[in-house]
Amino acid sequence: MSELLEDVYERRFSDAEAVEKHALWNVIGRHLQRYIDESSTVLDIACDRGYFIENITAKERWATDIRDMEEYLSRHVRFVQAEGLTLDHVLPIGAFDVIFMSNYLEHLASGDDVVTQFRVIAELLRPGGTVIVLQPNIQLLGGAYWDFIDHKVALTERSLAEAAELAGLSTAKVIKRFLPYTTKSRLPKAPLLVSAYLAFRPAWYLFGKQTLYFAQRPT
Repeated sequence: MSELLEDVYERRFSDAEAVEKHALWNVIGRHLQRYIDESSTVLDIACDRGYFIENITAKERWATDIRDMEEYLSRHVRFVQAEGLTLDHVLPIGAFDVIFMSNYLEHLASGDDVVTQFRVIAELLRPGGTVIVLQPNIQLLGGAYWDFIDHKVALTERSLAEAAELAGLSTAKVIKRFLPYTTKSRLPKAPLLVSAYLAFRPAWYLFGKQTLYFAQRPT
């Protein structure tokens, strides 16, 4: 990883903000749990400090990141430091029921890499397994999509589906408007308010700027 990205990640969220994000993700995780059987083996790609993987229940929980994030994860999460595009070389093939990615694909170098990432995921999933993607949607965000210096690939729900299908996956569900763009927005972040937001779907159509996308590996 470049020195620029090291600096970006170090300054983007403070330790105090990380605590706030975990509280927020505790609520989001409970919402996403409806799509994840507790007997599943789950992988979190580009896990950061484990906001997703630490806030869901599964039989086995795995996490990867290009950075060494093991110190931020509990002993119940198996961490592997690696680039997302090479995970098929370091993780067991066909071993995962669910693979999750959040705010990751836009950081890849090109659309080709997005397709490659989905191909790697197809290798890692069990037949019938599901990939869940939480993704900023440039169609909903416009120029704000580029407010982060490390965003490189512009994606919508349609280009997500096209990339996944080119990789041999099948689109299962698309929620075009799900969460607001970033936790750095001025929208309230108190867990009770986030819970109320998730329970009141009309609010998604007003504030939702990120798409929740599901694809499956064919059986």
